[in-house]
Amino acid sequence: MSGLDVHQLETGAEYTLSAAPDRTRFTLHNKADGMIAELRDDDAARFLQDYDELKLQYPDWNADRLLAQLWDQGGYGWLAQQEE
Repeated sequence: MSGLDVHQLETGAEYTLSAAPDRTRFTLHNKADGMIAELRDDDAARFLQDYDELKLQYPDWNADRLLAQLWDQGGYGWLAQQEE
């Protein structure tokens, strides 16, 4: 999403999540691996639903724990590419 107006939603030591203002595009950055998943269209809609559900289910989780869950168990890490 480089060059687009994005807002950081979550940030931790290991992960960062950014979104377009309308939440139709997301970037999930795994800092340790240097990988970024850019989520658009159906992937973004599914991600938003999964993200909102986890936030409700585990309100005390920090950014890294929440985003690691989405990266690993949610399968969004499979959509990632090497950071440029």
